[in-house]
Amino acid sequence: MTPAVKALKKAKINFTLHEYDHDPSVSSFGDEAAEKLNISGGRIFKTLIIELTSGDLAAAVIPVSSKLNLKLAAKACGVKKVKLAPSGVVERVTGYVLGGVSPVGGKKKLKTFIDNQALSYKSIYVSGGRRGLDIEIDPDDLKRLTGAEISELCSG
Repeated sequence: MTPAVKALKKAKINFTLHEYDHDPSVSSFGDEAAEKLNISGGRIFKTLIIELTSGDLAAAVIPVSSKLNLKLAAKACGVKKVKLAPSGVVERVTGYVLGGVSPVGGKKKLKTFIDNQALSYKSIYVSGGRRGLDIEIDPDDLKRLTGAEISELCSG
């Protein structure tokens, strides 16, 4: 059981686990999940860790079918600029490997922002804390559990 699953159970939040066989040769983890779970890429959300100009880190939860707009992310965070955090920092701070970064259950609690497209669905899919494991969850429950703000994070 991953830290993400433990956190959801501890918080008594309804969720459904979806497992699939991860192909180690695949590097587009979100697209692989969408294909193997037969779910629209708009409902599967990836968790990106961003670094603020202050050096603080935050989590941006966006659809795998979209690209993070750094200017919109900076605006949501209330800073001038953000950039994607280096992979080593991401893994150290979250405790998860890339492709398995979950917005819940990380080593360090990060300020979290969920793209407003999540509210278009009754449930969305986020990583369950490892490659090949996704959590289906109500976006409002995810927002409550993470203390997230809903923001426009993607353009186009």
